[in-house]
Amino acid sequence: MMKEQVIDLLNSKYEALDIIEINDLLSLNTPEDLSRLNNVIDSLVKENLLYKTKKNKYIMYKNCPNLKVGKLILNKKGFGFLDVPGGEDIYIDKDNINGAVNDDKVLIELINTMDGVEGKVLRVLNRDLNNLIGEIYIENNKVCVRLEDETKKLDIKLDQKTSKGLVEGTKVIVSVTKEMSKNKYAGKVTTVIGHKDDPGVDIKLIAYKYAIYEEFSNSAMEQTEAIPNEVSENDLIGRTDLTNEVIFTIDGADTKDIDDAISYEYKDGLHVLGVHIADVSYYVTEDSFLDKDALSRGTSSYLADSVIPMLPHKLSNGICSLNEGVVRLTQSCVMKIDDMGNVKEYDIFPSYIKSRKKMTYDKVNDIIMRDIIDPEYEAFADTLKQMNKLAHILRENKIRKGYIDFDLDEAKIIVDENKCAIDIKKRVREDGEKLIEDFMIAANETVATHIYNMDLPFIYRVHDVPNSEKIDKFVNIVSNLGYKLNGNLKSITPVTMQKMLEQLKDVPQYKTLSSMLLRSMRKAVYQKENIGHFGLGSECYTHFTSPIRRYPDLEVHRLLRKYLYEHKIDNETIDYYENNLDYITSQCSEREQAAVSAEREVTDMKMAEYMEKHIGEEYTGVITGVESFGFFVELDNLVEGLVHINTLKGDFYNLVEELMCLIGENTKKKYTLGDTVKVKVVAASKEAKTIDFELVGDEENDRDKEQESIL
Repeated sequence: MMKEQVIDLLNSKYEALDIIEINDLLSLNTPEDLSRLNNVIDSLVKENLLYKTKKNKYIMYKNCPNLKVGKLILNKKGFGFLDVPGGEDIYIDKDNINGAVNDDKVLIELINTMDGVEGKVLRVLNRDLNNLIGEIYIENNKVCVRLEDETKKLDIKLDQKTSKGLVEGTKVIVSVTKEMSKNKYAGKVTTVIGHKDDPGVDIKLIAYKYAIYEEFSNSAMEQTEAIPNEVSENDLIGRTDLTNEVIFTIDGADTKDIDDAISYEYKDGLHVLGVHIADVSYYVTEDSFLDKDALSRGTSSYLADSVIPMLPHKLSNGICSLNEGVVRLTQSCVMKIDDMGNVKEYDIFPSYIKSRKKMTYDKVNDIIMRDIIDPEYEAFADTLKQMNKLAHILRENKIRKGYIDFDLDEAKIIVDENKCAIDIKKRVREDGEKLIEDFMIAANETVATHIYNMDLPFIYRVHDVPNSEKIDKFVNIVSNLGYKLNGNLKSITPVTMQKMLEQLKDVPQYKTLSSMLLRSMRKAVYQKENIGHFGLGSECYTHFTSPIRRYPDLEVHRLLRKYLYEHKIDNETIDYYENNLDYITSQCSEREQAAVSAEREVTDMKMAEYMEKHIGEEYTGVITGVESFGFFVELDNLVEGLVHINTLKGDFYNLVEELMCLIGENTKKKYTLGDTVKVKVVAASKEAKTIDFELVGDEENDRDKEQESIL
């Protein structure tokens, strides 16, 4: 009660107050009250809600426009940025870091400089010392550790007992035991990851960096062992029997964790689409050890060819996976859809199925795109073709509502038995992949809309409107490249974004510009409040279709069971979820971003590893980014490398930012976004995750040479 009183009081005050002034304004009279007030003030300071001045006065951070709190992201060169939740990043010069290290939560003061507003670190509010990864080296016969993150400039003296026998090059996780002085700590080795040259250790290192671990807790594994391998008769009670329905799955050929199955028929002038999802929540019960492990992970992580699952394999590949020919528990969303793609009726219910066929995208695409029918799929061919017609109807309806399809290429890393990259290919995305995406989106939207209309606490997948300044910057870049975008660009809607992409689809820089436009948008997140999904053009959306690999879907299944099947919508249930869903959505959003970052870093590392074997070779690529220090070139296999400005011969080049190009001072030669160039690989570093190119020619130069030969 007193905590709320203090917050309410200080929220209304824009000047700092000392403890006695706060005490008097709250009309507190006893020494006991003053002692309680001191404790409350201390806790608010620790929670980073209150700022304590040098004169021992207190003011809410939100009432100090020149103070900001956020995570420090440091560059190897020493400077950094403050990552402010919901705001723009703030630049911090290396001279203003004040001893902070990468990932510290810091308080900064905004200062005015010649280049604009920057930040200055005042103090470190919180330092995460729980996940320090390093490499062992030997110095003066002592085992020492060098942290993997070069921007974390911490000196850690190892307990020699915990590091006994470790050899140089061993990768370890270190736990800090005591702070000795500023940025100097005593620590001990808690986990040996493996030697840096061992197969797969490179991927493990990145996974561990983002707190993605292979091992489950002993309690969770004990609970897993108690789960049966087969569905029993008792498990089927209260569920609709769909085992006589023609239901099948479509996935990648190597997929083992199958959580969605589909069915289809055309009846009474409507398309009847069934989306049947593994009922993981039946086995992973709320607040169990398995549930706690799953929530801490938030998602499965897909790193090169390996998967670190959210759930143990006995569940993800076994009893929960909708494998062919076996009974599995599901939650079904059956929709009746008209020829315009509108859901006219639907039903959401607990069920059980027996999948008729584990289909692959390759074979399905052959049927629906090339009319090549594998004999094993012959009985399903007509149904698949009808499904594809429905998928196109749904997609056209989504596009009318504002669905934005950036259709960007994605790389697939091919590795050998030692986990070394041996090839890089573009992921194929044909009608089969799009069909499943369209059907899952329809089910997700239907489930979300149903609970939203019931006005009950729920998890929504939301995507906010883009930042108008970033869109303006994008429009200026397009304009400076010589292209005109028509339409009302001040009112940013999904349809506006669609029209932008449509107008740019035939320009040489389309691929680069569409990627740039995507980066200008906000990230989709999970939250309790529904604000719609901008990128999908959807007013109401959730994630329901992947509970084996995403925790929000698992929680959505629980909520459906509570509200729809058990009819528990009493005040106690509602209050419980009102109080708990904020943490769950925040945790899931955070872990999703960690998994995405880890996947991106593994891809960068494996691309560099692959290109280490191709130094000296020449390729044709497209300029995808231009900076003051050079330009980035993307090859056909999606590998991206830097052509450094120092390697450009025959002239001095300057960045013209508004034109996104480098221009030679004397020759006026331009290198601009979207240009096709020829490059040679001159360096690649798996450790640094970098690839360097040198220019050996471009289309314009080639045309000049051809003309000279003709003349």
